[in-house]
Amino acid sequence: MFQKGEMPRYVENYPEPIAHNENEIVISVKAAAIKHLDKSKAGGKHYSAKGDIRQAKVIGGDGVGILRNGTRVFALGVSGMIAEKAIVDKSRMIQLPEAIDDNIAAALPNAVAGSAMALRFRANMKAGETILINGATGFTGKIAVQIARHYGAKKIIVTGRNQQSLQSLLTSGADEIISLKQDDKSFIEQIKKMHNNTPVDIIIDYLWGHPAELILEALKGEGSFTHKTAFISIGAVAGNNIQLSAEILRSVNLQLSGSGLGSWTKDEMQKLFTEIIPEMFQLAANGKLKVETLNVHLRDIEKLWEMEVPDGKRLVVTI
Repeated sequence: MFQKGEMPRYVENYPEPIAHNENEIVISVKAAAIKHLDKSKAGGKHYSAKGDIRQAKVIGGDGVGILRNGTRVFALGVSGMIAEKAIVDKSRMIQLPEAIDDNIAAALPNAVAGSAMALRFRANMKAGETILINGATGFTGKIAVQIARHYGAKKIIVTGRNQQSLQSLLTSGADEIISLKQDDKSFIEQIKKMHNNTPVDIIIDYLWGHPAELILEALKGEGSFTHKTAFISIGAVAGNNIQLSAEILRSVNLQLSGSGLGSWTKDEMQKLFTEIIPEMFQLAANGKLKVETLNVHLRDIEKLWEMEVPDGKRLVVTI
């Protein structure tokens, strides 16, 4: 549990949650991932947490648990999920394939939402398209590479700062890598060259900030017809604001939009739970989607909250 803006702490004998209506059910939690979203909400920094009253809460928005009849499910929590018991919404549960590990099942859905929703619903991705993933060395970026390949991408270009992690993406489905550690001019020229050779159809951006400015500068047209590119903002690791000139917007056939909580329709959310996440669970169960986790126990929550997690892995609390 945590007080808004403070370090979470482990509490024994915490009162067991009670379902308040017929749409809710209490499950025994087995695993829950700690995501950037959870940390941002706990610190009161995420837009969905603005205005929260300052009181103790159990952290964790989703996780894997067991129903009373023994069925294993992934579910969204009505109460916090990083606890032995949690209240979940019956309409937001997905039964798990037998072969999938609890920790993998807990880690995967947020990354799926942070990639597949943008590709399918914001960019309307089609097989044969070229995808640029900006900031692909994190856990969600690594999943995005694999999902883009599964959806039929012809070419996948990835950017990142960690050269070793970038190289590893070449074995996960990426075709070209671009280092964010080079100078701005070289970065822009590399993007331009690739865009001229194989026009980029979709940009999935987890960084925003200065790297996004550079990519948009690289797309700028020179008065002739340009290739249509969808730029989808998902994260803001490099900063929440950018400077965007009107000249760029006027000179290129650009679709600029975001994908995240509040931007999805009810129908899209329904498909996420009934189609997209179940498909990805099955791919992972079949060994066709690689998911790496770093597993820690609930009792160590105070030690692990600020833990540095290696690129490409998700921190999962086992319960």
